[in-house]
Amino acid sequence: MTELEQNNNREWFSANKPRYQAAHEEVKAFANVLLDKMSHFDQIEKMRVHRIYRDVRFSKDKIPYKNSFSGGMSRATKYLRGSYYFHLEPGNSFVGGGFWGPNPEDLKRIRTDLAASPDQLRQILQDPIFVKTFGELKGEQLKTAPKGFDKEHPAIELLRYKQFLISHSFSDKEVFSKEFSTTVADTFGRMRPFLDYMSEVLTTDENGVPI
Repeated sequence: MTELEQNNNREWFSANKPRYQAAHEEVKAFANVLLDKMSHFDQIEKMRVHRIYRDVRFSKDKIPYKNSFSGGMSRATKYLRGSYYFHLEPGNSFVGGGFWGPNPEDLKRIRTDLAASPDQLRQILQDPIFVKTFGELKGEQLKTAPKGFDKEHPAIELLRYKQFLISHSFSDKEVFSKEFSTTVADTFGRMRPFLDYMSEVLTTDENGVPI
C-alpha cells in the first residue's frame, strides 16, 4: 500500500495488479477468519471486503485507488443494530464500530432516550475497559442543541452527536502479528455493551416495549 500511495495511477496499478490481487486474497482470508471468531461474540451478517476503487464521480480528488484495505460486518436481525469496521493501512490501521449515519427517525429516538435517561450510556462510556480500549465517543456533532432540545440540558454533550462511533488504532507491528485476528475480534467484543444499549433503544418505544 505504501508503493500504491506513491504511484496512485492506473498505469502503475495495471502493471502491478497481480501484487494487489495476492494482497486482496490475504485480506479476504483474514476477513473470513475474523468472521468465524466474531461468531463467538455476536450474531453477524455476511462479512464484506470493500473495493479498492474509489468513486470519484463527485469528488475533487481524482486519485483512482484507495491506499488501504477495509471491510465491515453488520449485526444480524432487526433487533441487533450497529456495525463493525476494519481499516488496514500502513501507519493508520484501526477498527471501529457504531452508527455512522443514523436516519432522522433513529437519531430522534436516540436523543429522546438520552434526554430522559443518559446515565446508562454514560456508565458504558466511562467504564475503565471501554476507556482503555476506545477512549471516548466519536462522531460528528452539532455546535448547538438539536431542534426541540434545551441547550442547557444536563446531557447536552451527548445530545449534540449526529454519529455515534468508537474506534481503536493498531500499530503496523500488531497488524502483522499472528494473533491479529484474535486481537481484532476481542476488540470488537468490547463494543458489545455500547452496541447492545443502542440496539435496545432503537428497537423499543419510550416505554421499553419492542417495536
